Amino acid sequence: MASITLQGREIHTNGALPGVGTQAPDFRLVAQDLGDRALSDFEGRKKLLNIVPSLDTSVCAISTRRFSEFGRGYGDVVVLVISADLPFAQKRFIDSEGLDGVTTLSMMRNRNFAKDYGVLIEDGPLEGITARAVVVLDGDDQVIYTELVPEIGQEPDYEKALAAV
Repeated sequence: MASITLQGREIHTNGALPGVGTQAPDFRLVAQDLGDRALSDFEGRKKLLNIVPSLDTSVCAISTRRFSEFGRGYGDVVVLVISADLPFAQKRFIDSEGLDGVTTLSMMRNRNFAKDYGVLIEDGPLEGITARAVVVLDGDDQVIYTELVPEIGQEPDYEKALAAV
């Protein structure tokens, strides 16, 4: 269990992020076309997982925009934005922002991703969705960088995440 804060108030996640040097847990999430996507669907590419509570919040939107800019410039890297939002809402956000450097994935069908990655919030007003985190994987799905953002209203450390990629 990890402790983070929401507007200064302590809340908790169900566990810890996968350790650097470990194999990333597989996942099954829902894409904008309502099809399932697994980690293996992005095989051989580096992956930056931008894990956010909801694209309807300003900080989540900002981080998605920032990582989208990066994602457009690197063909061997896929930027995955993972949230509890429905795929319809994710698509509406991406289309309205004109973003093309990210792939959105939803936990619509289950919370296994959040549990397996240690980011499921277990108490407080955001219970049941994810903490804000960044996980970077190499082409073989080994974890090479992680950040659990300590205050959910703060942005991640973009420079460190992008340097890891």
